[in-house]
Amino acid sequence: MPQTRRVISIIVENESSVLSRVSGLFSGRGYNIGTLTVAPIPNSKRSHMTITTKGDEQTLNQITKQLNKIVPVYKVIEHDEMVEKEMVLVKFPLAESLADIEVLCEAYNGTIVNVGVDMCIGMVADEPLRVRHFIEAVARFNPIEIVRGGVVAIER
Repeated sequence: MPQTRRVISIIVENESSVLSRVSGLFSGRGYNIGTLTVAPIPNSKRSHMTITTKGDEQTLNQITKQLNKIVPVYKVIEHDEMVEKEMVLVKFPLAESLADIEVLCEAYNGTIVNVGVDMCIGMVADEPLRVRHFIEAVARFNPIEIVRGGVVAIER
């Protein structure tokens, strides 16, 4: 069966062991988590988890059903129409052209966020596919380090 990528948002009570229970559900059943992002929801006692995963339709439906059974889970949302973003930080040696790096970052909704004595750090926040293309494009600038964050998504 064809593998489909799915973004699932989970609203959970902000309490200890919730992340462990959710990740345990995935690992215990052999499901893979592509990305996982968790942050508290302002002015509430809940957190928003965004998970990307892949699987056939039956597996993805099973994941959703199982997530709904976890006690501190308030709501599971599978996005049909959403705005989806991911962030990446890249450390470059200053031996490379700062102007060229800045132009490349700006082309992917980013900028230079820090400049040190011998390095600079660029940040991009864009759709996951465009972040992947940015990472491929920066290879010519000999990045020292690349740190890619997880996906965050919100329904339209």
